[in-house]
Amino acid sequence: MKHFQLNTIMKNKKYSPTISVMAMVMLNIMLIMHLQTAESVQPAIALPGCQDTCGDVPIPYPFGINPNCSLEGFELYCNRTYDPPTPTLYGSAVLNISLTLGQARVNNHISSQCYNPNYNNVSYIDYQWNLSGTPFRFNNDKNKFTVIGCDTLAYIQFGNETNLNWGGGVLVCSDQGSIINGSCSGIGCCQTAIPKQTNYYLVQFDTNYNNSGVYNFSRCGYAVLLEYDGFVFSSDYITTDKLYNQSMPVVFDWAIGNETCEIANGNRSSYACISNNSVCIDSSNGPGYFCNCSAGYDGNPYLKGGCQDIDECANKNQCSKKCHNLPGTYRCSCPPIMRLKKNTAAGDCELYVPFLIGIGVGILLLVFVGFCIYMAFERRKLSKVKEKYFQQHGGWILLEEIKSNLGFSFTIFSKQQVEQATNNFDSSNIIGQGGQGTVYKGTLKDQLVAIKKCQIIDESKKKEFGKEMLILCQISHKNIVKLLGCCLEVEVPMLVYEFISSGTLFNHIHDQNQRSSVTLETRLRIAHESAEALAYLHYSASPPIFHGDVKSSNILLDENYIAKISDFGASILAPTDESQFVTLVQGTCGYLDPEYLQSCQLTDKSDVYSFGVVLLELLTSKPVIDFDASEEEKCLSSRFLSAMKENTMHDLLDVQMKREDDREIICRVAELAKDCLRVSGEDRPTMKEVADELDRIRKLRNHPWENTNYEETENLLGESSIRMEMENTGNFSIERNVVQNIALGR
Repeated sequence: MKHFQLNTIMKNKKYSPTISVMAMVMLNIMLIMHLQTAESVQPAIALPGCQDTCGDVPIPYPFGINPNCSLEGFELYCNRTYDPPTPTLYGSAVLNISLTLGQARVNNHISSQCYNPNYNNVSYIDYQWNLSGTPFRFNNDKNKFTVIGCDTLAYIQFGNETNLNWGGGVLVCSDQGSIINGSCSGIGCCQTAIPKQTNYYLVQFDTNYNNSGVYNFSRCGYAVLLEYDGFVFSSDYITTDKLYNQSMPVVFDWAIGNETCEIANGNRSSYACISNNSVCIDSSNGPGYFCNCSAGYDGNPYLKGGCQDIDECANKNQCSKKCHNLPGTYRCSCPPIMRLKKNTAAGDCELYVPFLIGIGVGILLLVFVGFCIYMAFERRKLSKVKEKYFQQHGGWILLEEIKSNLGFSFTIFSKQQVEQATNNFDSSNIIGQGGQGTVYKGTLKDQLVAIKKCQIIDESKKKEFGKEMLILCQISHKNIVKLLGCCLEVEVPMLVYEFISSGTLFNHIHDQNQRSSVTLETRLRIAHESAEALAYLHYSASPPIFHGDVKSSNILLDENYIAKISDFGASILAPTDESQFVTLVQGTCGYLDPEYLQSCQLTDKSDVYSFGVVLLELLTSKPVIDFDASEEEKCLSSRFLSAMKENTMHDLLDVQMKREDDREIICRVAELAKDCLRVSGEDRPTMKEVADELDRIRKLRNHPWENTNYEETENLLGESSIRMEMENTGNFSIERNVVQNIALGR
């Protein structure tokens, strides 16, 4: 057998060769082991008694280091002069060998010609490879002959024992500025392909192109057969000597013998694929073959017992049901009397019902079969929903609610639908962001919608998502944002709402540019509609719902400034026993019920308190928390109560609220807000009473002389009913009789 040959030719000439010197070049090959095995067992990769590593590199059979440890032609030497030790093949360091691909990567030295202006001569280093008679050939798909330089013409003679061909590339560039980094398309760099079954190549430079005219910025030209996939051209390769006497990876194909798999398999004495569960693959680059493990197995197919079964069940997510590892494959199942656990991503099985005697067994079995049929039907309806995400995002809880309450109506949207609706969640479609998620504007079925996407996917967010969905399922009110559907087949869960076009109440009353458009009449209507919606949640929803995060940024306005209550991320159903009380403080600073902060129990009066703060925002257009103010004036509710006590309420009012004609109305709204902000929840009015009072205030403003039942007003506001009388100081004083006269139409 012939070993490959390396020839190095050095020439010094004044435009003609004068000296030739032959030198050995180092080739490097490193091993890739495609070795997926059971976690606890590492199968052997070398013959018994043979060294299986050199330094950090594993040495798999048919390669070997010691005598009788490899097939012919695959002998390696462990060169311990390197640190760490490096395996070499015929004197060249090993970079990489793949058993599954039948390929190797080695370092190929770069041929060069360099002009020396001091001696007016050119030195050459030309390399050749001759792999004839070895198991190796140059890979024609991953390698390209590459020439680098600015006054360079290099040739490659390539082929095999029966056929030799020539190829090459010429490079001319006038100056350094014409060279483009990363581009190997003719200026400073060019590449050409090689044919299959190439086991020989020789590099030569044309002496007419010798860098003498461009030596001021490009002294050398280079040529090498290299792996082009990892090669990135750099102008430094031309303007510096960075590539001089260096190497680049080149890819070899290797194969066993010269026979096809069919012929080799007939000669069992020399057949290399000796492991059970192995397959033979004909080489696509010349004669010979190499071996792989069969599907479902991994290891070294060249050793007896080298291909071992892959335990697919070691992957916890492999099965949504019970996983059974089988030779070369696996199977998922549940025992006959078991069912999948709900709300678990792994899909573990659990006992459904024990076998009973007589009629009881039959009845329970009938229930079980009916349940399975129902679940199978529901799964067919949700065929596009990925089971893993469906379970994580509360899908089973939703199905149970739908099954028990036929009043629920949802559209389950696909991932593709919501992506198309939002242009793949483009940031330009974001219309809101909050603690519970991000809201995007989109179009579904020719309808504008708002799509809410949770920001993170930890357990608490998943629970809040399911809670919000279940709460919104039960709500149907003109002043509450309508839920149209949801999407569960994605990692981040999403809800689809009706689109509310004009933003939040917070923006309208705190933005100087929008505040003027929100008149007192509009503010009273928004307050009344919001109160009606909250009263609906408290008294008409079944079971009652406490919002838990009432604030101006959760009150949306449509194009007609109709109020819509939104964001039920902090909501709960009315607790029926002590175990259901909220134990974590929720809501937003400045709106939180002080009684809730002490007891951690969310009640309907908690929403009343928060709504009282919203009334203050409508009256004053001031922030709920002013971080720039002093400690005693930082909280708006505290400033308001202090102003009411000191008759300085006028100083807090928005400019639009200071009209002479509106002072009686402002007075009643302020008194209503004061009642809502009482420290004790028992002393606050109910949300229904607040809504009724706002309705009376609106009627009083629109029809000031219409007779009003003042006793109802007095019962709500208490004995300290007020009117606001503008004094010379610009402040308000409290006087009961005037309000009573106005209420009675006098």
